[in-house]
Parts: sequence; C-alpha cells; structure tokens
Amino acid sequence: MPNTYTQIYIHIVFSVKGRANLISSVWKERLYQYISGIIRANNQKTMIINGVSDHIHILIGMNATCSISELVRDIKSNSSKWINDMRFIRTKFEWQTGFGAFSVSPHFINTIINYIQRQEEHHRKKSFREEYVAFLKDANIEYNENYLLEDFGENTETGPSPQNN
Repeated sequence: MPNTYTQIYIHIVFSVKGRANLISSVWKERLYQYISGIIRANNQKTMIINGVSDHIHILIGMNATCSISELVRDIKSNSSKWINDMRFIRTKFEWQTGFGAFSVSPHFINTIINYIQRQEEHHRKKSFREEYVAFLKDANIEYNENYLLEDFGENTETGPSPQNN
C-alpha cells in the first residue's frame, strides 16, 4: 500500500503536582492556548482542552508517527516552564508525574468532547480520583492503589503501576 492512513484519538489526563488547586480561571484559557500550540508544533491536532483547578483533560487527534509519552512530556515540561515564567503563581508550578492516556473511538468523539467541556459541572458530583479510577476500569487497565495519586498519601506515580507501563 503506497500510503498510510490513520485516525487515532487519545484522551489524555494529568494533574498538578500534589493535586494542588493552582490552575486559575483567570489564566487557564491562556494555558490551554499555549498547550494547543505545543500540540500543533508536534504536528498533532487539539480537539479540546479543559479541566479544573487541579487537573486537565486533552483530546488529541494523533498521527501514527507520534509517541504519546514524548508528546505529554513536551506538553508538561513546556507548559510548566511557561506558567513559571509568566509568574501566574507565587510558588513553583509542576505537573504530577505520570498521566492517563485512553484511546477513543471516532464514534464517541462528540461524547468525549461534551464530557471534557463539562468538567466543572462534572466535578461538583465526582472527585478526580473517582473519575480517574473509572477511566482505568472502563479501559480494563490493571492498576496498583499504591501508585495511583499523590494527594491521598500514596506514592507519587500517576496511572497504572510501573509493571503495567
């Protein structure tokens, strides 16, 4: 076959280090625009970005040549540097180690976009921990409670335990 055709959608989730409520509504749209620029610079397509004060969700249309881990590393390192350079907060801003990345069927893109758009409303009813564990269970990802989330007195690794990476 002379050409490669792909349509890959990935829902990425990661949080502020220590699950601190540091993302302000005053500058979060600028942050999302900056992250969109990072994604674009990596030749990927931002479908939507939204979140709340302690974590964000990104839906990306990816091409087959992209490494999810490298893309998320670029997003997190460049955006945290930008937040610190802009002095949006008084302390050093950092993202939590790790992330969640979940494939999305093209048939469910609108459902996921709607879900991401409604983050503030959604988190009035459900904690980030409940949300994240539900994502892991829905994707049949085995995880170790000891490596799940930082702010619950647990280990500092987000996502599946190291043996599942």
